[in-house]
Amino acid sequence: MAKMRLKPLKRLTNPTIGNKIISDTKKTEILGKRNGNLEAKENLRGSGILLSISSLPSPYGIGTLGREAYNFVDLLGDLKQKYWQVLPVGPTIFGDSPYQPSSGCAGNIYFIDLDKLVDEGLLEKEEILGYNWGTDESEIDYAALHQNRCKILQKAFERFDTNAQDFQNFVKKQSEWLEQYALFMALKTDNLYKNWSEWPSKYRNPQTVALEKYQKKNYNTITFWKFCQYKFFEQWEDLKNYANSKGVYIIGDISFYVGYDSVDVWAERQLFMMSANDTPEYVAAAGPDKYSESGQVWGNPMYDWDAMKEDNFSWWRKRMRVCRELFDIVRIDHFAGIVKAYAVPYGQDKSLSGKWFKGPGRRLVNAINEELEGVNVVADDYTSASLLPGVKKLLAKSGWMGTKVMMFAFDGDPTNEYLPHNYTDSHVVAYIGTHDNETIVGSFSDKTDYELAYMYEYLNIENKSQVPNALIRELYHSTAELAIVQMQDILELGNEARMNYPSTVGHNWRWRMTSKPHRLDNEKIAWIRNIAVVYRR
Repeated sequence: MAKMRLKPLKRLTNPTIGNKIISDTKKTEILGKRNGNLEAKENLRGSGILLSISSLPSPYGIGTLGREAYNFVDLLGDLKQKYWQVLPVGPTIFGDSPYQPSSGCAGNIYFIDLDKLVDEGLLEKEEILGYNWGTDESEIDYAALHQNRCKILQKAFERFDTNAQDFQNFVKKQSEWLEQYALFMALKTDNLYKNWSEWPSKYRNPQTVALEKYQKKNYNTITFWKFCQYKFFEQWEDLKNYANSKGVYIIGDISFYVGYDSVDVWAERQLFMMSANDTPEYVAAAGPDKYSESGQVWGNPMYDWDAMKEDNFSWWRKRMRVCRELFDIVRIDHFAGIVKAYAVPYGQDKSLSGKWFKGPGRRLVNAINEELEGVNVVADDYTSASLLPGVKKLLAKSGWMGTKVMMFAFDGDPTNEYLPHNYTDSHVVAYIGTHDNETIVGSFSDKTDYELAYMYEYLNIENKSQVPNALIRELYHSTAELAIVQMQDILELGNEARMNYPSTVGHNWRWRMTSKPHRLDNEKIAWIRNIAVVYRR
């Protein structure tokens, strides 16, 4: 099948700065060039909130692209925030982690808003309420979603007109990844969601004659999975356009790796370090660091960079074209992996038994810049001290924004690079903490005043109750172009709201906002709005 270059989704003709609409001509005056990427000189500086789509309130077990997402955009506008950073939006597999996607391009069908399907006449409200979506509105029940989400979407598909022109256009436009993804998911459901390496041999290879027969016999099932992606992309485009119209821009996070049990590894395993028996030779890992004292074994198959170089990084280019449609700014996780990546032999559960593999370096960066020209890129450039010089050198050449995390700043060393007064470049995104950190309240709750003495002095405060707001103010006050705060920290929640405990599996990525307790009061709203104005955010 001939590959097609993706066309970007419709973008607003007149982008906004705050509440003002600017013309394309004015936008050109405001924006400048930086190593192939657009660098906003006036409208890039701002603040925003980090909140996963999954964490939005919803009566159906997980956050969606529905009413509460639009309400959150309205809240961002009310708080004078310009950015909404989301976690990766791809379909999840192992450990429910968004950083273990089963596709580098597809969207998570759990995020499809069911109420919108009711409005379109594809579902009845009573049908949705007939399923179990979990019993705790503050925590995602992934088992319930896995059991029931496809069932309700299947009902919607049965009432959908697959001859609709918009659907046909979508299938054609996204064919370079959608055809393989839909076939993969049809096979996966028929094989009881087993890893593709456990399928019958006639289906493990995507070029077999048996698969051609399977496609003809299971046309309807394959089309269902295309329908699910159509609805995800349709609802995402609507939400993104609404956000942009309100002066809010979406920062999309993408995983550096994909999962072993993914369509990408199944269909293009020549691009990964795979053994003859269809298992990875090495899987991604990390040595001991500030996130985990014992290191981490992530389990993602390692890339075969030589093979990727031979076809000019076509797989990465394909991913970036999708990112260009979905996001206003793209954050690339684990940027250090482009320089050098750590991995352990498949089957090992200890990170200390690994080795280092050289990454593709500037050649991949250039390929990404070519596909994302005009889109700002954020590099998650946190790394070990031994890799730091090479990572910083490549970051400088890339033109991408670096990352600062204030949770790493207060060790008592006034030269710590994460302290705002030590920022040497404003072209960075500053966080208090990310999805891998404790919340502010959780991090400092068991610390003594003696341990926090340097922080108290630095922030000019006297006790722990003042820490959350003082850190937010310090972040906004910094020279960093973007200042991003987790919603959990704005709400001053403890570690019960933490998204991820690195190196653990089974209880992560589950936190959700609830409808009533997690509403900001007027005093907090006024305070955030005020400091956003004071510090030109």
